[in-house]
Amino acid sequence: MASGRVVVYGGRGALGAACVNHFKKANFWVASVDLNPNESADVNITVPKDASWVQQEEHVVKELETALQGQKVNAVICVAGGWAGGNAAKDLSKQTDLMWRQSVWSSTIAATVASKYLSPGGLVALTGAKAALEGTPGMIGYGLAKAAVHQLTKSLGAKDSGLPENSLAVAILPVTLDTEMNRKWMPKADFGSWTPLTFVAQLFDKWIKGEERPPSGSLVALVTKDNVTDLIIQ
Repeated sequence: MASGRVVVYGGRGALGAACVNHFKKANFWVASVDLNPNESADVNITVPKDASWVQQEEHVVKELETALQGQKVNAVICVAGGWAGGNAAKDLSKQTDLMWRQSVWSSTIAATVASKYLSPGGLVALTGAKAALEGTPGMIGYGLAKAAVHQLTKSLGAKDSGLPENSLAVAILPVTLDTEMNRKWMPKADFGSWTPLTFVAQLFDKWIKGEERPPSGSLVALVTKDNVTDLIIQ
């Protein structure tokens, strides 16, 4: 008997894979939604890359309906996303389009999934960015997309959002996550100021269990210093 059921949107990325592994070890049934499968998950829903926003949503919703067979999930966790730099003078629309697809499409589809398949009192977790609380002149497309995720989170946390009753809608706002790729591209950085992936997965687990939950609609910045991570709730 599974401990619960979780959907991880972006289950093939670094943070997504850490979440899939964490919940599998905790005996959860895990569905991964991504462009590529994660072999550790119980079910894989591969999103057709060239499909439109609406087509991607229809595909994910239909595939999950088949996989769940009338069951509900305890959490929908969206950790899909990416990063691109650039200001108004360089590829602004191109970079913004990419960021929108990676962060906003995935987050809205995750919200739709939660409206249909989340248990009352369940968790919807999205991924924003602490940097997007302010201007991001060197990465405008990224900031735009993450700010949209913040707005979506606040809307989902409000009355009449369409989520099941007593749901917790929250966005994590990392500064820098401790991933292999980040270490590769920033080898001289202070790794003690980077947030471990296991910390994030454990945080989601706590919230699923109803422990130390922030108010619904919260933006939760993850600020790590000297290998200790504090939560700053906006």
